[in-house]
Amino acid sequence: MKLYLFYFLFILSSIALAQTQTGKASFYADKFEGRQTASGEIYKHNLPTAAHRKLAFGTKVKVINLQNYKTATVTINDRGPFIRGRIIDLSRSVAQSLDILDDGVTEVKIEVLKDQNVDIASASTPPSTPQAPIAKPASNKDETSNNSPMQSKETFEVNEFYEMNIDEITPDFFGVQIASFQDTENLLRMANRLKVSYNNEVLVQVKTVSGSKVYTIILGQYKSRKAAENFQSRMLDKYPDSFIVDMTIKD
Repeated sequence: MKLYLFYFLFILSSIALAQTQTGKASFYADKFEGRQTASGEIYKHNLPTAAHRKLAFGTKVKVINLQNYKTATVTINDRGPFIRGRIIDLSRSVAQSLDILDDGVTEVKIEVLKDQNVDIASASTPPSTPQAPIAKPASNKDETSNNSPMQSKETFEVNEFYEMNIDEITPDFFGVQIASFQDTENLLRMANRLKVSYNNEVLVQVKTVSGSKVYTIILGQYKSRKAAENFQSRMLDKYPDSFIVDMTIKD
C-alpha cells in the first residue's frame, strides 16, 4: 500500500478574516520548547508568539484577557488549537504576562492589528507614545529565497521523525474521535502524543468535506460501545469535545 500525504498551505489575508474574535486561550506546555512550529520557526517560550487555525503566519494580534483586561501582542507562527471553543494557543511567557498560567484556559478577545509593523517586544498595555516600526517578518515565500545561512538552516531544519506502520483497514469496532485536521504536520504530532499518552491504537480516517480533505483521529478499537464510553470518560478533562464513533455500521 502506498502512503500519500497531502499538505495544505493556507495563506489567508487578515483582511479576509474577522478582525476580532472571542473565545478561550490556552498555552504551550514546556515540552514543546525547541520544537518546530507549523511555520518552520522554532518554538521558544520566551518569545511573544501564538498558534491560530487560520490567520496567516506573521500576523500580529493583540490578546486581551477578559478576566483582568491585561493585554499582550503576539505573532502567529503555528497552527492550532484544535479543541472546540479555543481560538489561540499562547507561548508560556505571554500566558504568564496575562496571568493565565494558573487557570490554564481563559476567556480572551483577540484583535488583528491594523498596523502589522507594530513593535511586539513588550507584552503589556499598549504604550501611550508611538513606537518605531520594525521590519515586517518575511512571508514563507521570502524565507525560502533568503540568502542568510542561518535563516535557511532554521527554515529547513529537520527536527521530527515519525516511524509509521501503515495498514489500510475496514474497521468494525467503536472508537473515540479526538480531533480533525486539514494539515498533516499537526495530525502527526497529535497522533504521536495520543499513542504515547494512552498506549492505544490510533486510526486516521481520511474523508472529503466540501471538496477538501479532512483527517480525523480516532483512538481505540473496542467491540462494544460501553467499553468505548469508559475509555472516553478518562479523556473528557483533556478532550471535552471527543465523541464515540460507531464503525460497526456499514453504509
